[in-house]
Amino acid sequence: MDILEQLGKLLLASIPTIICFLVLWVAYRQIVHKKLEQVLAERHACTEGAIQEAQTQIAKAEARAAEYEQRLREARSQIYRGQEARRRHMMEKRSAGLARARHQAEEMVKHARAALEKDVKEARNTLERQADSLADQIIASLLRLAAAR
Repeated sequence: MDILEQLGKLLLASIPTIICFLVLWVAYRQIVHKKLEQVLAERHACTEGAIQEAQTQIAKAEARAAEYEQRLREARSQIYRGQEARRRHMMEKRSAGLARARHQAEEMVKHARAALEKDVKEARNTLERQADSLADQIIASLLRLAAAR
């Protein structure tokens, strides 16, 4: 029983230490632990808030980038439409110019054909008159030769 008696004395001697420990633990919980938890909660909230704010800003930036890309596509599309309209206009002007040139060439050909036909008729009339005159000269020459014989 000697051990039990020593154990009892030891336990009795440790009661002030246990009480001191409990007082210290309660004081720690009241003074330090609550404030520490509050600071950690604030830090966590700030960190989470910063992360959420960063995610929000990233989402806004992505939305702006998408809007920018959409505007860029629209601007390119508008430029291409403008280029296509100018090209179409130039093709129409070119076609109109070609049609005018073709019409002028046809008119020139008509006038040239008319002038050529007129020249041909005049040449035929001249040849017919000359042919009649030559025929008369040939007949006269043959009649003179026949009379001379």
